[in-house]
Amino acid sequence: MASMTSVNPATGEVLGRYDELSDPELEARLARAAQTFRAWRRRPFAERATSAARAGEVLEQRKEHWGRLMTLEMGKTFKSAVAEAEKCAWACRFYAENAERFLADEEVKASATRSYVRHLPIGPVLAVMPWNFPFWQVFRFAAPALMAGNVGLLKHASNVPQCALAIEEVFRQAGLPDGCFQTLLVGSKRVARIIEDDRIAAITLTGSEAAGASVASTAGRVIKKSVLELGGSDPFIVMPSASFDQAVATAVTARCINNGQSCIAAKRFIVHDRIYDRFERELVKRMQALRVGDPMDPGTDVGPLATPSEVEKLTEQVDAAVKAGGKLLLGGRPAGGKGCYYPPTVLAGIPRTSPSYREELFGPVAMLYRVKDVDEAIAVANDVPFGLGSSVWTGDEAERRRFVDDLEAGATFVNAMVASDPRLPFGGVKRSGYGRELARDGIREFVNVKTVVVQELAPPRDVSAGGATE
Repeated sequence: MASMTSVNPATGEVLGRYDELSDPELEARLARAAQTFRAWRRRPFAERATSAARAGEVLEQRKEHWGRLMTLEMGKTFKSAVAEAEKCAWACRFYAENAERFLADEEVKASATRSYVRHLPIGPVLAVMPWNFPFWQVFRFAAPALMAGNVGLLKHASNVPQCALAIEEVFRQAGLPDGCFQTLLVGSKRVARIIEDDRIAAITLTGSEAAGASVASTAGRVIKKSVLELGGSDPFIVMPSASFDQAVATAVTARCINNGQSCIAAKRFIVHDRIYDRFERELVKRMQALRVGDPMDPGTDVGPLATPSEVEKLTEQVDAAVKAGGKLLLGGRPAGGKGCYYPPTVLAGIPRTSPSYREELFGPVAMLYRVKDVDEAIAVANDVPFGLGSSVWTGDEAERRRFVDDLEAGATFVNAMVASDPRLPFGGVKRSGYGRELARDGIREFVNVKTVVVQELAPPRDVSAGGATE
């Protein structure tokens, strides 16, 4: 039987091996999901909200336990892992408090006596999730899906099996019915078969462009709804009217958050010519000052990448950028020795002919671009196949309007770092995917938006008074 291996990326230590589900075990879980859905969908919102709130409590009460697990298994710093558990708790509370309002009947004036729209659950939702935010990516799907009356099935990344099982444990400890949320320890080759199963109602995926294309094509073939949150090569635009010190400080954080392994991390720094040289010097200085090391150490700024293959891929991308004519200003070589460490790196002047110009670089690598005005900044920002987030730094209202209207992205943050928030919809355009997570839009992705029309009949005419006499 195939198995999954959990490895500490900071040391290379094998933490454990976990058998994949056998075919009978997988069938039992699919059957349980379908059976549980039939009962769960009829639970009133108040009962679902109680369960979601309890899940939030479980996350909060044991946040250091869950955080340590995330750090050991994928390498994020412990302080950021604890914050991730707290954010998951926030999402659970948010939907516990707001789901009923988001899904309330909507009255519509039409020709009938009454017309309204009702939002009903659709069934088991399969989530195919990545390793970089091993709890948050899951909870931002699970909290709204469960509150909508659906049930969840998780196919997590193969390098975080302990996190996958722990999330199922969170919902179990919160008292959700057996079968409401189940982890499926299966390899990627079995995903298509699960999608094709008639009991699966919809699919959500966060991951690579290739994984999204594969899942979407399978879902499309069997006519099932899918939501995709894929890669990003987010621009971080800095104009002369911006607060320079605030912009450059945020730039470092935005590039190296989660060890640089975030779809919405700033990756391309597009800077106006008037302040470019100063920005370049300061960015290199601050990136160089970051402390790389043990992610459990509270003084560490950047931990390891998640796997050796991520180090290898990032190294190849940086080498290709330099070979094509890009200038290496800092870093650029793996640390070597134990662990999957890659140093903070800064590249400048990457030509459009380099593949790295349009690729997503998943790690602490900043790419710098010099532009002469707003028009060129927008042109460079949009000159990639992705459109997830964007951050712009300007004190000029006219520039702000241009960026908000013309940047091809699912989000534009003005004088702020891009971040996900349960209160705001999250998703992208172009090859960054489609559909939305979080907020009202996220919970409405996996519901049946049902039109209901009620036409009251005229009361029957009373003929008894006019009947024949004897």
